[in-house]
Amino acid sequence: MVGPSGANCNIRAVHVARRTRPLLESQQDATQEKIMAISPDLLEMLVCPVCKVPVKLLDDQSGLKCASCKRVYPVRDDIPVMLPEEASIASE
Repeated sequence: MVGPSGANCNIRAVHVARRTRPLLESQQDATQEKIMAISPDLLEMLVCPVCKVPVKLLDDQSGLKCASCKRVYPVRDDIPVMLPEEASIASE
């Protein structure tokens, strides 16, 4: 982009860099702390679609487990996939 003075400049890129730098620093802090991917409020509302029993988040946060039918619903990109056909049955 050529500015009014004829010099090459990219004001938008500088503005974006200034905005994203604090975000990158906060992302680094977030990776150092263990942050729950699913909000506690959402977790309180979620139930197994088969049994209607509340589900519990696995320790590694990779899925939600129903205590009644032992189905484990996957969590992909921080989104719980609450479809029976996507669930696996826990061996325990």
